[in-house]
Amino acid sequence: MTQLFRNIRLAAGVAGTHLSDDPFLLLLQLSRRLPARLVGPLAAGVTRLAPGDSAAIAVLLASLVQGDAAEVERRLLLASAAAGEPARRLADVALAAQLPDLADDFLGRAEGAPGLEGARARRFWYDGAVSDAVAVLARDGRARRGQRARLAAELSVLNGAAPVLDRVDYTAVPGRVLHLLTNSLPHTSSGYAQRSHSILAAQQAAGWDVQAVTRLGYPVQVGKILAKPLDVVDGVRYRRLLPAQLAATMDARLQQQAAELLDVVLEFRPSMLHTTTHFVNALVVRAVAQAVGIPWVYEVRGQLADTWASTRGPAAKQSERYRLFQQREAEVMRNADLVVTLGGAMKANIVAAGIPGGKVLIAPNAVGGDFLAEPLDTASARRALGLNEAGQYIGTVSSLVAYEGLDCLIEAFVLLAPRLPDLKLLIVGDGVSRPALEVQARQSGYGDRIIFTGRVPRDQAVRYHQALDVFVVPRKDLAVTQSVTPLKPVEALACARPVVASKLPALAEIVEDGVTGRLATADDPVALSEAVRELLSNPELAERMGAAGRSRVLRERTWAANVAALAAELGKLGVTI
Repeated sequence: MTQLFRNIRLAAGVAGTHLSDDPFLLLLQLSRRLPARLVGPLAAGVTRLAPGDSAAIAVLLASLVQGDAAEVERRLLLASAAAGEPARRLADVALAAQLPDLADDFLGRAEGAPGLEGARARRFWYDGAVSDAVAVLARDGRARRGQRARLAAELSVLNGAAPVLDRVDYTAVPGRVLHLLTNSLPHTSSGYAQRSHSILAAQQAAGWDVQAVTRLGYPVQVGKILAKPLDVVDGVRYRRLLPAQLAATMDARLQQQAAELLDVVLEFRPSMLHTTTHFVNALVVRAVAQAVGIPWVYEVRGQLADTWASTRGPAAKQSERYRLFQQREAEVMRNADLVVTLGGAMKANIVAAGIPGGKVLIAPNAVGGDFLAEPLDTASARRALGLNEAGQYIGTVSSLVAYEGLDCLIEAFVLLAPRLPDLKLLIVGDGVSRPALEVQARQSGYGDRIIFTGRVPRDQAVRYHQALDVFVVPRKDLAVTQSVTPLKPVEALACARPVVASKLPALAEIVEDGVTGRLATADDPVALSEAVRELLSNPELAERMGAAGRSRVLRERTWAANVAALAAELGKLGVTI
């Protein structure tokens, strides 16, 4: 069977599972995989032609795709008298729109509807009540067996299930390191993928023999049907685990992934394994490392339980899912031979979970490649990008997700725009929040001065940093943003651009207030606009802060320095590099 046919079969299996478990969410995810230039106009056409009181699934999906949450809620409220199966379908829409109270109202009127127990299970799962979700499906004697098995397996993994492999004879090759990643270039260009690639490239430049393997089924799972078993990016090899079929449940898939990863390890013969959050990656790597008897490193790049909770509200931190997730994270950190993380705030959280501080290495987000070269001036960078060279630009390069606070950035820009007629806002990147942000921009009255570039090629990112007068990181004040340090402001400082950021512990590790930029109260567009205005009105101050930021980054935050620090720690574990 050719790889393409295997990929098609794999994609069909993944789609079939999602279609069974949550068909509306599948439709929403598929719409986000398609080109925005096609989906946006189509969705706008659907909502424009639909009657104002329509709550048809296609109309609601179109409104969600456009990011118009208020319109989705309005139409759902107009359908508040729905009952039976229509109410059950609308409950799923409300849940996808993160309107759980409305979902509860519809579920209360859906008694007897086909698929009701599946919808109730999704509602419990949304809140993190994972045992309740499984229990609801256990009472359903109809066609929910597949969904029940899948959720029961996820609960089992949260409760301690893990892959197990038999011990094998093994001889490692010194200097070889294998990384297990969730995703990677060239199929994903997130901060996670960029950091992974920078680490691999820096290790390779230091003489290490490195190879990366991505999670089972990736990137076909995210719609890349033409994916190959191997990608080489800048000389870095990315192996793909692409079986024709995934095991039906999470626990079985982890066992399948561990077996396939072991085959790669026996072929490549690394002397150390390295993986990243979250804990399922660590479970697989732990099993393989124990089977061959080599050390393994767990790199904590985020707090995914807190990221999930940030979309649910304060009660989420008291949920069963949050508690079990945190327990498994602590378990794999205890088991790893070395824990690596991004900054002091994250290390403090890890130590608070009971991990000895001496076992935790800080390897901060850093720079290399084009960011080490002397930066272009703003006019030259804009010219290279085809932007108007005149005027002033503020903005960001980021994933467009809710916790980044880009709605606050647009509000701050609206406060500045009347006083600064030549000011433009540049938002570089893509993500689930982009449609809603574009709606906000259009409704602001200054939409013609707010530029959304979408995702840009990796080699252009440095130019977008350099095109800005002030780089802004307006993150919301949440548990995840208080401790997780992002990559993009480090790159902005390397480009000699001052950074205005939310006053959060993780960002204060990157931006020294009054030295390399300004810190402003989080979630406060007035404070954000005042900090930005101070730098725009004083170019000499901005230039001085930018120069100080570049000097500090080149001194303290390079990927080469991180590789040297890791090599020293691996030496203590007996790993020869």
